[in-house]
Amino acid sequence: MSVTLMILIIAGVAGLLGVALGYFLRFIISLGKRSGMELEIKRMRLSAEEAATKITHEAEKKAERMIKETEKEIKEKKTDAKELEQRLVKKEDFLDKRQLDIDKQVDDVKHRIEEVKVIRESVEDSVKEQQKELERVAALSSEEAREELYKRAETQYEEDLLVRIQKLENANTEKLDRRAQEILTSAVQRYANATNADITSTTITLPSDETKGKIIGKEGRNIKAFERAAGVDVIVDDTPGAITISSFDPVRRQIARVALENLILDGRIQPAKIEDYIVKAKNEISNIIKDKGEQAAYECGILNLDPRIIAILGRLHFRTSYGQNVLQHSVEMAHIAGMIAEELGASVPIAKAGALLHDIGKAVDHEVQGTHVEIGRRILQKFGADEQIIKAMQSHHEEYPYETLESIIVQTADAISGGRPGARRDSIEQYLKRLEDLEKITQSFEGVEKCFALQAGREIRIFVSPEKITDMQAKDLAQKIARRIETELKYPGEIKVHVIRETKVIEYAR
Repeated sequence: MSVTLMILIIAGVAGLLGVALGYFLRFIISLGKRSGMELEIKRMRLSAEEAATKITHEAEKKAERMIKETEKEIKEKKTDAKELEQRLVKKEDFLDKRQLDIDKQVDDVKHRIEEVKVIRESVEDSVKEQQKELERVAALSSEEAREELYKRAETQYEEDLLVRIQKLENANTEKLDRRAQEILTSAVQRYANATNADITSTTITLPSDETKGKIIGKEGRNIKAFERAAGVDVIVDDTPGAITISSFDPVRRQIARVALENLILDGRIQPAKIEDYIVKAKNEISNIIKDKGEQAAYECGILNLDPRIIAILGRLHFRTSYGQNVLQHSVEMAHIAGMIAEELGASVPIAKAGALLHDIGKAVDHEVQGTHVEIGRRILQKFGADEQIIKAMQSHHEEYPYETLESIIVQTADAISGGRPGARRDSIEQYLKRLEDLEKITQSFEGVEKCFALQAGREIRIFVSPEKITDMQAKDLAQKIARRIETELKYPGEIKVHVIRETKVIEYAR
């Protein structure tokens, strides 16, 4: 055998021995690791068992504590429920006793009601029997007997009743009239203002008829530009030396008047100049409106009014009613209302403010829908006026009820200022219609023979038929006619109603 072969055999054996030794060592090492892992697992298991035992012990303690608390709460609730049950039982016993008492009282009441019904039926039967017996004896029913008794009493004591009623009415009327006359006379005398009627003129005087041509301009260019800028109508007719400005808005009419007068003075009438003068006139009229409003408020001693209310108030300077300047009328009313309020113990500032602002709606009534009273109320409410002032001004035409004493004072001051002689103009048509309506109302009553309206409709005299109307009925007729006139007619001041009943007896001696 060769050496090489031997070496190879030795090497192979050594290799096998090495492999076997390696596997043996690996087996030994794995056995060691396995033993360590088992020890670690046992240690972890012991720790887990200890932790579980601890948690279980704590859970048992917590469960015991919760069981004790729950048992305590259940015991307390049982005690409360038992006490509540006892109270309910006692209450039920009490209610049973009350129900028994109530049932007993109800039975007593029913018994008494039955007794009362029996007694009432007995009384009614007795009364009916007595009434039948009386009717049989008197041969009259109860209604006829009552009417007969009233007629006899009225006939027997008519004169006495009339005299007493007349005395009482005269005494009360005289006292009231005397006091009212004192207050009104004092107010009118203390404010003795002129009552000249103010007529707003829209006629512009021209220096010559040639000026008409300048105002019209070539193909009507100037007059059209003026009407468009001012918002008015310019009427050029055959009247020598004059033209007319027409507009429903008094402020526009005044602006147009001022602008046209300044244009005539300038002499250069053309569209550009017209627009400039219209703007200047608007500024001038705006300043006048503001000054007039502030002057009126200052003169009446009314402070703290909203500037917008004062601006609207100033527009009344260019507004007239039956020829009376509305702003002057309002200022006059404010003074009169203040004096009357002072005499009657009412609020003087409220009465003055209500009187001054009572016609403020007339400043814009041509632009806004509604009566001037309703428009005025909306203006004052919008600009934060005192509610008492609104109540004082809203009743001067009786569109709203009198809610305060100041509202009656304002209505009275309005009648005084508008009803004084010369304060207002009235057309002949309206004058005749008022008299006709007054006589028509009077003639509609039964028993009226003739009636005459006197003193420009301030007095109505009525002649009645003595055969149809008695003295008592004449008194009642006068009151009915007065109420009817108050309801259907509008008039300043008051109307005196005279009912005249004359009895004429004619006999002949032969």
